[in-house]
Amino acid sequence: MEASSSSSPAGPAPGPPPSIPPSGDQGVWADVSPLIAAACADLQDGELVHGENFSLFAAMSALEIMDPKMDSGIERSGYYSIDEAIEDGIAPVPLSLDRTLDIQRTLDVIDHLFSCEATWHKGHTLAQTVFTCIYLMKMERISSHAVLNSFCRILRATCNSVISVVSTARTHEEEDLFTMSFGLPLNGEGDDKCLSVLNSVEETISRQLRACKSQALSKKKTLEEFESLQDNPELEEGYCRALLCRLRFRKHFHHVVTCMRKPQGRGLDLARKHVTSCLAELSSMLKSQEFLKSQSDITSQKGDESCTTASGCCPIGFDVSLNSRLLSPAPPRAVQILAWSDAIRYFEKLLHDLDIICALSLDPVLENVLHFIAQFQKSVPDLVPRAFLQTLLVQDGKLYGRDLFCDVISRALSLPDIIGDKEFQSNEFVVQLGQLVTNLLKILCTNTAWQRRKLGKSLQDWSTISIQLELALKREFGETRNVLADENMCMRVSKQLLVWSQEHTYWIASRFLILGFELDLYSPSEYCMVYWYMHVVFIKLIEKMQLRILASNENSRRKGKKKKDHSKDSVRDTPFPSSCLLLQCYVLLSEGLSMLLAALRKESKSFQSPSIFNTEQERFMQHFDLLQKAQIPECITYYSFKEAAAQAHMDVMKYNFFKEIQKIIPSLKGSFASEPEKLAELRQIEQVAEHNRIALNIINHVGASDPKLRVSFEFTHHPHFAVAVVKRS
Repeated sequence: MEASSSSSPAGPAPGPPPSIPPSGDQGVWADVSPLIAAACADLQDGELVHGENFSLFAAMSALEIMDPKMDSGIERSGYYSIDEAIEDGIAPVPLSLDRTLDIQRTLDVIDHLFSCEATWHKGHTLAQTVFTCIYLMKMERISSHAVLNSFCRILRATCNSVISVVSTARTHEEEDLFTMSFGLPLNGEGDDKCLSVLNSVEETISRQLRACKSQALSKKKTLEEFESLQDNPELEEGYCRALLCRLRFRKHFHHVVTCMRKPQGRGLDLARKHVTSCLAELSSMLKSQEFLKSQSDITSQKGDESCTTASGCCPIGFDVSLNSRLLSPAPPRAVQILAWSDAIRYFEKLLHDLDIICALSLDPVLENVLHFIAQFQKSVPDLVPRAFLQTLLVQDGKLYGRDLFCDVISRALSLPDIIGDKEFQSNEFVVQLGQLVTNLLKILCTNTAWQRRKLGKSLQDWSTISIQLELALKREFGETRNVLADENMCMRVSKQLLVWSQEHTYWIASRFLILGFELDLYSPSEYCMVYWYMHVVFIKLIEKMQLRILASNENSRRKGKKKKDHSKDSVRDTPFPSSCLLLQCYVLLSEGLSMLLAALRKESKSFQSPSIFNTEQERFMQHFDLLQKAQIPECITYYSFKEAAAQAHMDVMKYNFFKEIQKIIPSLKGSFASEPEKLAELRQIEQVAEHNRIALNIINHVGASDPKLRVSFEFTHHPHFAVAVVKRS
C-alpha cells in the first residue's frame, strides 16, 4: 500500500469511491478509505497498521495482502473458475476431432497425471498436482470418452485410498499438506465400480490388439471389421499397447493399495502378485516411449529432463493456477511437476518398498520387527510406503491387528506361561510398556528427522518406567537382583520386565545417536564426543541384553528337569548369541574411533574447532541433552568425557581396537550365513576396521605430532562409522 501510494504518477484526482451497499442483516458497512489513505501517507518502510491485540507471535501466522508469495488471489495468471477455462477451450471433449490426435492427447493426459501423482506422493498438494486436471475436476464431461473416463475414475479412487492410509498412520510431514483435499471432488458417484468400468475398456482394447495381430498374420482382416482406436491402421497396434500398459498399471496399482489395506495382513500375498504386475507394466510403458515420440509433433516436444509425458508433448486440459485459491491454510508455492522418467523411477522404488513390506513374515517377535523396520528405513522410503508399514504393524492397538502387545512383551521375556494371563495383561507396568512399544513402532515409521526428534523425547518415558519398575521391585522384594532358583513367578516377571525395558531404552538411545550421522548433525570436531557416547551406550546395551538372555535361559531350564546346582553355572555355561558379538564390534569401533580422535586432538591439536558462539561443553549438551535428562546412562556427564579423552594418547592405541574386530568377524560370518543383510553389515564393519587399522599404523610410524601429517575422516564404507584418511602435505 505504501509503495503504490508513493510511486503513483501525478494525475487527475481519483473519483469518488463506489457506493457502499446498504446495511442489512449481515452487519453495518463503513467506509475506511480515508483511514487507509492516511495510513499510506504516514507509514514508513517496515511499519504496519494493526489492532491492539496484535503481537509478534501473531505476525508469524499472518498473511500479507498483495504479496504474491503470500496472497493466493493476487496473480491473474490463469483462470478464476473451471467453467471459465472450459469456455476458453482448454479442455475439449473429445480431445480432438481427429481420432489419431485424440488418442495421442489422451495418452499425454494420462502420462501427465502419472507425473502429477508421483509429485503429490513426494509431498505437494493434491490441488496443485493431480487436480490441476480439468477433466478430473469435471468428470461428467468425459462420460462419453471411455478411456479417459475409466482412467480418471480409478485414479481418483486410488488417491482417496492413499489419503485414507496416510491419515490413519499420521506419518505425513509437518505441514500436513499431503492429506488435505481442499474440498476437491475425491468421492464421486460410481467410483466403487471403477474397476469394472476399467476392465470393460481394457477388454475392448485387448480385442482390438488381438485383431491387429491376427490381421498381420492372416493378411485378410481389415480394420473395418472392428472398431479401431484411431484411423491409421499402421499405428493401431502401437497405440493399443501404449494404452493397455497404462490402464493395466492403474488397475494393478489400485489392487495393491486395496489388498494392503485389508486387516491383519490378509491381502499381502495377493498384493505382491499385483506389485509384480505393476513393475511389468511400468517396463512396457518405458518401451512405448520410443513409439509415442516418433508419432508426436517434433516441434512441440520438450527436453527429456523436464517433459512430463512419454511423447514429450505438452498435455492439454491442465491449469496450474486453477486451484491455487483453495490453498487457504498455506501460502501458494511453485510446484515443479516431476519429469515422466523421474515418475517412472519413483513408482519403481515405491513398488519395491511395498514388495518388501508385503514379504514381511508377520512374526510376533518384537526384536525381529524392530530389526525389520531399521533395515527398511535404510532404503529411505517415501511417505506412502512408511504409512502402509505403520498401518500393517499397528491395527486396533495390536501388533498386525491380532497380537496384544502384552503378549508380545511376554514372548520377549520368554515367559509363554503368562501369555493370555489376565492379571499380567492388566498389570500397570505392562500396560504402560505396551503403550510405549506401540508409540515406538509408530515413531520408527516416520521420516528420519521426525524419528530422531521423537525418539529423543520418548527416552524420558522409557527411563521413567524403568525407574518406577526398579523402585517397585526394591519395595516388594528387597535388593536381591540375581536369578534365584526358588523365587516366585511375580518376582521373576518383575525383574525381567525391568531388564527388558532398560535394554530397549538403550536401543532407542543408540538409534538416536546413529540417526545424527544420517542427518549430518555432527561436525568432525564433535566426532570424538559422539563416538565416546556411542561406546558407553553400546556397552550398557550389551550388558542389559546379556542379563535378559540369562533370564530367558533360566526360564528354559525351569521347564526341564530341575537340578540343584543348575543356577550356579547358569552364567558360565550360557552361550551369548551373535547379536551380542555384533554389538561388541560396534563397541570396539566406537571406542577405537573416539580414542584415536582424542589422541589426535591431544598430540597434533587437530579436530579442535573453538567457536565464538558456544563452548565444547555447550555443544555436548546440545547433542546429548535428551539423553542427559533421561539419565542415559547414569552418572555420565561432559566431565566423564573430558576425563576419558585426557587419558588418550598414541601409546594407549597400541591396544588396537580395530584388530580385535577382525578377530570377531570370521565367527560372525558363519552365524549370519543365511542373513544377507547382516553379512553386508559385517563386510562394511570389516572394511572400516581394516582401513582404520592401516591408518593407525601409519600415524604411529610417522608420529601424530608431525606437522606435515594430515588426517581426515570420511564415511566411505559405513554410513555411521568413519574411516581415517592419512596424507602428508
